Amino acid sequence: MHIIAKTSLALVLAALSATAALADPVADHAAAIARDWAQIQYRTPAPQKLDAMTKLKAQADALAKAAPNRADALAWDGIVTSSLAGLKGGMGGLSLAKESRTTLERASKLDSGPAGGMAHTSLGALYYQVPGWPIGFGSKDKARAELTAGLKIAPRDIDANYFWGDFLFAQGQYAEAAKALRTALAAPPRPGREIADAGRRGDVQKLLAKVNAKLGA
Repeated sequence: MHIIAKTSLALVLAALSATAALADPVADHAAAIARDWAQIQYRTPAPQKLDAMTKLKAQADALAKAAPNRADALAWDGIVTSSLAGLKGGMGGLSLAKESRTTLERASKLDSGPAGGMAHTSLGALYYQVPGWPIGFGSKDKARAELTAGLKIAPRDIDANYFWGDFLFAQGQYAEAAKALRTALAAPPRPGREIADAGRRGDVQKLLAKVNAKLGA
């Protein structure tokens, strides 16, 4: 009886140790930032977005500082910073866009998996949304390169295909844009990111309607 009890206790302790070893506080914090970003992006009233995103950036900055070699932490810091840039606009927004670019570039070099793909896609979005020289660093060629790099890593991802479709739409490549957007609509759900998926799906549907109008569909 004592041998069985001791063996059972040993197994329980081993299981707890394994669980602790598998815990990843950086990933958990990055996932929380992702959820908060989606809440601000898609559920927060417009007058409150700037303040909410500013507060979230402080959290994302702190995580990136604490985990400077983690692509997921850096990618979300870059995404939040980019979103804040869009909300601020003007020269303040451009300064934040440059900060976001630097952070996303670091993230893209650290990982060749999902976090790296997310960083490439976000970089691509920056490059075609920011004005070009002499005002900003925008570049259609760099945008295309980064967006396709993101697609290569995650060919079915809703964000990767949405931004690729948005870029193609801006270039007047409507048939190709429609294909990318239909792929985005067929993207598999992302567990824990239901708000982001629903919001992005709405973005895709709005853009696809514009594309179809250009195609006469």
